[in-house]
Amino acid sequence: MPPPADIVKVAIEWPGAFPKLMEIDQKKPLSAIIKEVCEGMGANLPRVLANVDLGNVPQNRNDIKNGSILRLTTSPYQTAVQLHERIQSSSMDAKLEALKDLANASRDITFAQEFINLDGISLLTQMVESGTDFGDLLSFTLTAFVELMDHGIVSWDTFSVAFIKKIASYVNKSAMDTAVLQRSLAILESMVLNSQDLYHKVSVGCVTDQDIQTYTIAVINALFLKAPEEKRQVRLQYAHTIYCTSFHLVNVIRSPTPINDEMAHQLYVLQVLTFNLLEDRMMTKMDPQDQAQRDIIFELRRIAFDVECEPNNSGSIEKRKSMYTRDYKKLGFINHVNPAVDFTQIPPGMLALDNMLYFAKHHQDAYIRIVLENSSREDKHECPFGRSSIELTKMLCEILKVGELPSENCHDFHPMFFTHDRSFEEFFCICIQLLNKTWKEMRATSEDFNKVSCVCVLIAGEHLNILSIVLVRLENFLFLSCPVCKSH
Repeated sequence: MPPPADIVKVAIEWPGAFPKLMEIDQKKPLSAIIKEVCEGMGANLPRVLANVDLGNVPQNRNDIKNGSILRLTTSPYQTAVQLHERIQSSSMDAKLEALKDLANASRDITFAQEFINLDGISLLTQMVESGTDFGDLLSFTLTAFVELMDHGIVSWDTFSVAFIKKIASYVNKSAMDTAVLQRSLAILESMVLNSQDLYHKVSVGCVTDQDIQTYTIAVINALFLKAPEEKRQVRLQYAHTIYCTSFHLVNVIRSPTPINDEMAHQLYVLQVLTFNLLEDRMMTKMDPQDQAQRDIIFELRRIAFDVECEPNNSGSIEKRKSMYTRDYKKLGFINHVNPAVDFTQIPPGMLALDNMLYFAKHHQDAYIRIVLENSSREDKHECPFGRSSIELTKMLCEILKVGELPSENCHDFHPMFFTHDRSFEEFFCICIQLLNKTWKEMRATSEDFNKVSCVCVLIAGEHLNILSIVLVRLENFLFLSCPVCKSH
């Protein structure tokens, strides 16, 4: 005879005890079921709560099926009480183990709520402000703090200037543990992003001599330099986009207070590291067989001439090839038949194609105007968009020293590169338009290409306050034989 439908056989697990097979009567009150389970396992009833994979037992106990596994665990409340006591231990070893457990447990929102209800956040901030913890003790304290705050239970507006200064001081110490630097930076960033009041305290009111700003940007640079190669791009792009463009531009670069040498150096380092993210694309050759890469060229053609991708059966192969060749010539590629070949030169490699696509998408009217203007000129007066984009990208990489390590003593940063998270591409867009404008004004021919390129970058350099770099590096550029360069 089959067992009643309300009776299920389950496995019960309890830390330190052997698993046990038990029968549970679903008709019984929940309290009675928990009592039976705890007594069967020899567990202390007030300290445990049964959980299953589907969630807490009170909500889904009727979903328990034969063969389910129930694990008895200490309740979040009891765990919070225990850890609250343990992290105040006078034994450093016991305190460290407690902080490790706290950092791990704080990821769970149920536990976090219980610990916060015990004034756990206040306890952690007092530990930080006291300055008695260091090394791993401090690292796990800050980790637990970050995990607890990430749940959004406590407002960031509740923290004092003393706490902010302490966190900033951790960023300042050059020999500080990497984990402490990471957590400190995360805390400062969260304060800025989540509280208008703390934004003011961190950026202006806390320290008036740029200390916090300098320390924070220094740790961004340090974390980037120490990060594994595969994580550098994501880490720096995130830091630059979220932190630098929103925080340092307003509170440092545009501040009436003069920028000190250390801040100038850190901004210079960040500028160099940001441009170095372009090195991979700069040194990547285009694969003419890669359809995704070829689609970018098709997109440039579509935007310029407002054409739809023709179906495979539209016209003969020869007709389509002839049409593509005509359009690629108008776009100014060197190889009209297979323009992918133009991007096999490194540098600038795929970076040139990235710039062209960015210009076409974000400055579409200017892009179309340049392409159509040049395609309607006589051949000898045409300013080839494709060729000029490739050579211009290579020149900008030279000017901005893409791929070079930052100097230890340099302070030359350029504010415009912190105003946009795609500043290199925007600089390219300005230069390519100046190139075309200068070409027209000089009534240049294809033989004047190098000369016009140098002139347009000099003009762009004046416009964007990097003329000094252009002049210093100009003699080493690709266009060494240009008479304009020699005259300067």
